[in-house]
Amino acid sequence: MSGEQPFIEIKRSIAGGDFAIAGNISSETKTILQQTGLPPVFIRRVVIACYEAEMNVVIHAYRGTFTTQIYSDRILVVVDDEGPGIPDVSLAFQEGYSTAPPHIREMGFGAGYGLSNMKKCSNQIAVDTRVGEGTRVTMVFYLNSSP
Repeated sequence: MSGEQPFIEIKRSIAGGDFAIAGNISSETKTILQQTGLPPVFIRRVVIACYEAEMNVVIHAYRGTFTTQIYSDRILVVVDDEGPGIPDVSLAFQEGYSTAPPHIREMGFGAGYGLSNMKKCSNQIAVDTRVGEGTRVTMVFYLNSSP
């Protein structure tokens, strides 16, 4: 990416385990993207991936930071968390694989489609993780390109 500055940047904190407000960041992102006049199909891709990323922090981490940068041709989303990290990233990308504990699954979350949905919706995804420290997920969504 060039040194271009985003025309909108949204940065929010996420509290691990706080299901009462889980999804609020994704909802806010959707509203802002709608206000910019972006195509609904594009917004849907971004918001699905954002929701999955947000929920992964709520389910698995202690806390996190969610940053969305909106450019004229793309959206960049970076989610950093402090948590257990991902021991096997390739396994975590497999649909249906989940490390969510039973009480999370009983709530209807943790089905194991988070990272795979993020990958399907984004044009680029990178996962940098350190076991016992946390994870950074970076996603790029190009406006004029499907995933």
